[in-house]
Amino acid sequence: MLFYLLSFVFFGCAQMDETSINGVSFVASPDSLQQIQIQPIKEIHANYAAIMPFGFIRTLDHPEIIFDTDRQWFGETSAGASQYIELLHKDGIEVMMKPQIWIWRGELTYAKLAETTQVKVFCIGTELEQFVMQRPTYWKHLIAEIKKVYSGKLTYAANWDEYKRVPFWDQLDYIGVDAYFPISEAQTPSLEESKAGWKPWKEELKTVSEKFDKPILFTEYGYRSVDFAGREPWDSNHELPSINFEAQTNLLEGLYQEIWNEPWFAGGFIWKWFIAHGKVGGEKDNQFTPQNKPAQQSVKRAYKN
Repeated sequence: MLFYLLSFVFFGCAQMDETSINGVSFVASPDSLQQIQIQPIKEIHANYAAIMPFGFIRTLDHPEIIFDTDRQWFGETSAGASQYIELLHKDGIEVMMKPQIWIWRGELTYAKLAETTQVKVFCIGTELEQFVMQRPTYWKHLIAEIKKVYSGKLTYAANWDEYKRVPFWDQLDYIGVDAYFPISEAQTPSLEESKAGWKPWKEELKTVSEKFDKPILFTEYGYRSVDFAGREPWDSNHELPSINFEAQTNLLEGLYQEIWNEPWFAGGFIWKWFIAHGKVGGEKDNQFTPQNKPAQQSVKRAYKN
């Protein structure tokens, strides 16, 4: 019994001593990143940023993925990603590379870039449930190829209703979850309602973490500043007219208080954070960003602690 207790204490301390990933999902810009634009990230005590170069398909009849072109925004290209990473690293902010592109050549290109720029975490894909379920061998082979060129930690960003069925968690370092779990049906959830809404998901996340012996990483999380923001947190409908800062703040506070300090939880990346800090968010914005809203102070307190 004494051996068991000592093992538990040492194992728990080892996990809790690891620095939590307090991240922002950094939205690409047409322009290069400037030093002044990093200061707001540091002010909320973020220690990670997700960099998201982007690729696209022109037509379904021609499914070639187009990426890293001179017609894209600077921040969506490999050159832009490199510039962002370099400046973030100079300010002591680590990076998760999360390319919004899903093709063998693109993944390996950005994995090589992640290795060259010493990126700590590489995300191999985002919310590709059917592709993952139908072609598990492809993904396992892709992971093996990525590991040949990239030596950092790996994750995959599974949707909240997908992550339990991903077949390759044993090959990765983090169980990545885009954490848009339904939390509350209330128009303005209270803090206690928000905490209560997390409890069943909390138990589920813990069970999956223990099953695979991997920490949970919220590759995305966040809420809009609208009525009923906890009902379908994934909803990005721009036509919703309401603005509800209290709902956004209480939902974030509930998440932080229920999840953030769990020993099986590695941290997360809030969705989303724009470079032009002074021009986004604010009193007329009902989208996901916490910038220049009361929710920004919630993020700051949680990340500081």
